[in-house]
Amino acid sequence: MFRRRPLMRAAVVGGGAYMAGKAHARNQAAQQQYQDEQDARISDLEAQQAQQQYQQQPDQYQQQQYQQPPPDQYQQAPPPQAPPPAAAPASSPMIDQLNQLATLHQQGVLTDDEFAAAKAKLFGT
Repeated sequence: MFRRRPLMRAAVVGGGAYMAGKAHARNQAAQQQYQDEQDARISDLEAQQAQQQYQQQPDQYQQQQYQQPPPDQYQQAPPPQAPPPAAAPASSPMIDQLNQLATLHQQGVLTDDEFAAAKAKLFGT
């Protein structure tokens, strides 16, 4: 009689854990099915939109073809134009000061430590 209680308790605990596991698996399966259905609906909508865009595009191309005048066989192409001159790069005051510091350092007026300190002061660090 004393032996049955621990066995019964183990059976009840094990059965409860089994049922909880099955319920969790059912919930996960239902959630996965919902996500799959939602993904299918989204892909169907995307396919419909792509189909509508494809149907609209030929109409746009046909309208553009009819609106453009036919090419003239005897019309000469305009001569190619020279590209505009390149603009000089804009220099900022910070770059100018950094270049001045570099030239002073190269000339030996500033030591390595002075150059590093001036550069740090310029960058604000």
